[in-house]
Amino acid sequence: MDKERDDGAPEAGPDVVNDIPNEAGEPPRREPVFNLAPVVTVFALACIGIFALQALWLGPQGEAWLILRFAFLPIRYTGPYLLDAYAAVSPLTYSFLHGGIAHLAVNMIWLAAFGSPLANRIGAMRFVLFWGAGALAAAGLHFVLHPLSAAPLVGASGAISAMMGAAARFAFQVDRRQPKPSFAGPVWPIPMVLRSRTVLVFLAVWMVVNLVTGLGVGASPDSPQIAWEAHIGGFLLGFFAIRLFDR
Repeated sequence: MDKERDDGAPEAGPDVVNDIPNEAGEPPRREPVFNLAPVVTVFALACIGIFALQALWLGPQGEAWLILRFAFLPIRYTGPYLLDAYAAVSPLTYSFLHGGIAHLAVNMIWLAAFGSPLANRIGAMRFVLFWGAGALAAAGLHFVLHPLSAAPLVGASGAISAMMGAAARFAFQVDRRQPKPSFAGPVWPIPMVLRSRTVLVFLAVWMVVNLVTGLGVGASPDSPQIAWEAHIGGFLLGFFAIRLFDR
């Protein structure tokens, strides 16, 4: 079964998140690589644990059962099928499934880079709600553009793209003077964001990477399709709705 993955994250590297120096002008202290916010650790372990279940224990039939029930399939809502409990939960549960080890690894790297500063900023409960909203927005735009698709949508990148959108409203600035580094300052007004060279460069790279991977440039015919539209849905949610989640 082909899976429609949503992993086309940019390759710019974690240093796209800028550091805020301390009051003395000294460079910020460097945190351990795995100094993740607890709620981010929980989400990462959930994704890793589910993938381990898929890869090590379920087997082909069990994995197919998992995908058919918990991945997001647009045709479930537009085809001749009864709307059951899986139709209700799969717009969220798909974000915990992944199509391969590389898919999972890329998403976990970007979750660590963008998720922890956001979680430390808005708190654990708001982060849970933000993840859900990002996943729903990603699945929603994917559904609008592909209402008859039978290809399962899996992956955390829709929710993570929402985190990237939120990060853009802080111009990717992280205050590392506190024990728990978080995105710094107030949420930037949109006109100010769109005048930031850092944000514009990131958006340009992010969009190009999504379009290239989404169109399958350089990919083999058997490669899973990248659901780049889902990334955009998540990003837009995070970019425009972060004020609703900020505290």
